[in-house]
Amino acid sequence: RGRLNVLVNIVGKTYDQLFSEFEGGNVEEMIMGTGDVKYHLGQTGTFTSRNGNEIALELAANPSHLEAVNPVVLGMVRARLDEQRAKRGDAIIDPPHYPVMPLLLHGDAAFAGQGVVAETLNLSGIHGYRVGGCVHIVINNQVGFTTSPAMARSSEYCTDVAKMIQAPIFHVNGDDPEACARVARLAFAYRQKFHKDVVIDMICYRRHGHNEGDDPSYTLPEMYRRIEALPPVRELYTQSLVKRGIFSTEDEEAALEDFRSRLQDALDQTRGARKTDAQAQPPVEAEGVRPHLRTAINRPMVDAIYEAMNTRPEGFTMHPKLAQQFETRNKMFQAGEIDWALGEAMAYGSLLAEGRSVRLSGQDSRRGTFSHRHAALVDYETNEEYVPLRALGIEAGSDYWVYNSLLSEYAVLGFEYGYSIANPDAMVLWEAQFGDFANGAQIIIDQFIVAAKDKWGQDCGLTMLLPHGYEGQGPEHSSARIERFLLLAAEDNMHICNATTASQFFHLIRRQSMSSPQIPLVVFTPKSGLRAKHSRSSIDELLSGTFEEVLGDTNPPPAEEVDRVIFCSGKVAFDVMAERDKRGTKAAVVRVEQLYPWPFDAVAKHLYMYPNASQIVWVQEEPENMGPWSSIKGRLYEAHGETHSIRRVSRHESGSPACGSAAVHQQELAVLLEEALS
Repeated sequence: RGRLNVLVNIVGKTYDQLFSEFEGGNVEEMIMGTGDVKYHLGQTGTFTSRNGNEIALELAANPSHLEAVNPVVLGMVRARLDEQRAKRGDAIIDPPHYPVMPLLLHGDAAFAGQGVVAETLNLSGIHGYRVGGCVHIVINNQVGFTTSPAMARSSEYCTDVAKMIQAPIFHVNGDDPEACARVARLAFAYRQKFHKDVVIDMICYRRHGHNEGDDPSYTLPEMYRRIEALPPVRELYTQSLVKRGIFSTEDEEAALEDFRSRLQDALDQTRGARKTDAQAQPPVEAEGVRPHLRTAINRPMVDAIYEAMNTRPEGFTMHPKLAQQFETRNKMFQAGEIDWALGEAMAYGSLLAEGRSVRLSGQDSRRGTFSHRHAALVDYETNEEYVPLRALGIEAGSDYWVYNSLLSEYAVLGFEYGYSIANPDAMVLWEAQFGDFANGAQIIIDQFIVAAKDKWGQDCGLTMLLPHGYEGQGPEHSSARIERFLLLAAEDNMHICNATTASQFFHLIRRQSMSSPQIPLVVFTPKSGLRAKHSRSSIDELLSGTFEEVLGDTNPPPAEEVDRVIFCSGKVAFDVMAERDKRGTKAAVVRVEQLYPWPFDAVAKHLYMYPNASQIVWVQEEPENMGPWSSIKGRLYEAHGETHSIRRVSRHESGSPACGSAAVHQQELAVLLEEALS
């Protein structure tokens, strides 16, 4: 297949390596349940030209989801460009030099049919995502598996989608290798001159079926009768070269025989060395909760970060409303408190001061969907922008990149994933406008973020910020679908957290930046909690401590009087505590801040603080079939089922995450609290 050809003849994979993978020669090195098929594996190598020039190459690992790897590759390239920019000391964000080039190979049906192609093309000219132009090569076989062009697109050409960015499109005959080479040189020259995307549409055909065992004549009999009658490209080109006297028929036959002989020798050696009784290693046991890291900072750093946040360029005019908000922030800080936005800024600022770059992107992330962040300030008179935290990284050699993305989840999350794997030294975060919008990027989550370590041995420290919480805003603005992430969690492949205070979020972000090996982090962030007093923390909480997987009750009844321990995750804990205090119920409320890996020891520690409590109640805002319950109930029964009765309190099972009426929402919450505390 074409991908194997690229691996061997371009990137430099040896025949021995390739045949060994197909013949099972590396079974003993594998772990049961891991790995991927040969066509999906990535490879790094060096291509050496006939003149001895060398080009470092990296073929990205990719899944069978056609075109999903496109934004991943661009993110990897952008990370390399930022790294080289930093080495040059280039002060501008989008460099004028683009010494790393993305080259994407597409199929015709996929290029026309997959929406992520258009999303990726749309990234090409946007600040923060530019890579100096990508060369797209469409291998136009005029068929998608069994689907003809008439059924695969409405446009004349499969490449017409590239007209949206006015990219040049070169249509070339795949039966003419020299024409293809001329077009490739022209496309490369265009990219180097104008730093924009360019497309090559190589019109050809697929002699064999979609895979080794497929017979395409079932559905395309006329096409494949014609293909069978055509001489292969090698024969056509050989005849042309012989006619021009470049070499003889005998030379061509000798070269072909030599090539086939080398292939056969490699296959014979591989089969001769194969162990028929080789066994893969058993799965590795999950580590679970990691040891706590020291994530606190000192008071001088806190003050330095806050000073940077309050510094403006000379003559800068603040928006009047924002100036009032910052004055309120000053009073809060002087009183020794921080809210969520300030805790987040302290986390990023401390990383910048320590020499670690931070990249944050998402829809409206500079201001924040809920107007809490204001990472980039806009001059009220001139529209000039200023990013206060960036000043912290100048001396430390780090940078703070915060970008508003295009209205895309799929391509943008793929881009940030690619960036995070290519630049593991940076703290890379993607924020959804609302948490449930992450379902627009589910392919990136499923195929890359949660599985890449298992499939390709690829580490990733990407952080996803997903606003979550039931506040009467309807089905599309309530749930970040906690249950989906818990369903995908296994083998310590990610951290899933629902932090409830500013200091917890601060320590969590710093923990993520320091963790090794790196794994993705999913954080369910608040909405109303961004400004709620119960989510505030004292400045002192940044100067000591670390992220706690479980938080105890802030105002519990006497321990010996507690008859039940209510475990919650997220905002609903504060609703339960407020109602508990109002009623005087003898219940303790414990917040589980990390849902995966499940904190068995911390949960047990808080449970046994109340020796007379015979009942465990899990309370969640989400319907019974959603939220954490389905994934964590087994862990509760496993650890405590013999000593405590266990019950769940939630909304009734539902096909929709939340109701569409604020009034009904309040009624549902009242029923929830009654069931938990009665």
